[in-house]
Amino acid sequence: MDACFSAFDKNSDGYLDLEEFRLLTRALFRNDKGKIYNLEEEKLRETFNVFDGNNDGFIDREEFVFCWNHWIKIIVRPISAFLIVDVQNDFISGTLNISNCSAQQNGLEVVEPINHLLDTVQFDVVFYSLDWHPSNHVSFIDNIGQREIHPSSPVTAENAQTYDTVIFAGPPPMKQRLWPRHCVQDTWGSELHKDLKVAKLNVVENSIKVYKGTNPDVDSYSVFWDNKKMTDTTLCAQLRMRNATDIYICGLAYDVCVGATAVDALAIGYRTILLDDCSRGVDLMDIEKTKNTVIKNNGVIINSNQVKAMVEGRDRRPELGYKLAMELKMNRLENNH
Repeated sequence: MDACFSAFDKNSDGYLDLEEFRLLTRALFRNDKGKIYNLEEEKLRETFNVFDGNNDGFIDREEFVFCWNHWIKIIVRPISAFLIVDVQNDFISGTLNISNCSAQQNGLEVVEPINHLLDTVQFDVVFYSLDWHPSNHVSFIDNIGQREIHPSSPVTAENAQTYDTVIFAGPPPMKQRLWPRHCVQDTWGSELHKDLKVAKLNVVENSIKVYKGTNPDVDSYSVFWDNKKMTDTTLCAQLRMRNATDIYICGLAYDVCVGATAVDALAIGYRTILLDDCSRGVDLMDIEKTKNTVIKNNGVIINSNQVKAMVEGRDRRPELGYKLAMELKMNRLENNH
């Protein structure tokens, strides 16, 4: 830490000014080939201000201790979780085969790149999420007669088609997209695809299954919690237990459960990386919307061949550094109130 501070304190005055901090970020944010990533000017200033605790325009040695321990160390040595979302039979060749949806993408194509990552990258923890619905689940179109439709619903029970959105009466009224019956608990359709590599679950400490969508009355796209945010899964607690900093997310479907999970991961404060070539989706426009939302919220979208260098801290992205700095700023504000 002292050596790092001294190296960037070019005029040896015992402080880092904005220019000296800029040089530090240029050394920090680069890939494994030495290519420098620029941090935009406004974001550079915002990040600098997070560590300039007394707002005097300088980062002194004491302020740098916080910067080193809570920012630089995490950027250089992240703790990485790999989250594989819903690579289940029904989405690949079963009742909700996504290749029949408008984007006509083949869900099976995610298996090979995911397996390659599991073989070649040393993640700190691996999660497999599973849609795990009871047979009377609210999202199944053939269950539509089991619940009252709200008068404001754009579609009636009689006219409803698969993929339509209806409004159930509640309370409170609830929007629900209608899907074919899928991933019913303990059926073939709910099993992970046979070609997907699964580390010996419950034997290996760092490989964990997470079940979602188990409440019959509320759907659950995100692996963190249900669509109404009434109940969470075990994921949050498991990530906290391991002090995870970075989450790599992929699977099925890109614009539904993968996207919802990535948005929640960012909202909770994780440095979030979406794996483009390890995900397939339902609708091309919705996939683009998902990507835009992730990027707008300081997430990163990459292909699987870039993962290893990032997990090993050799490819360090400015978006993720900025995201972390903004989380530190928010935590500080909350602690001060």
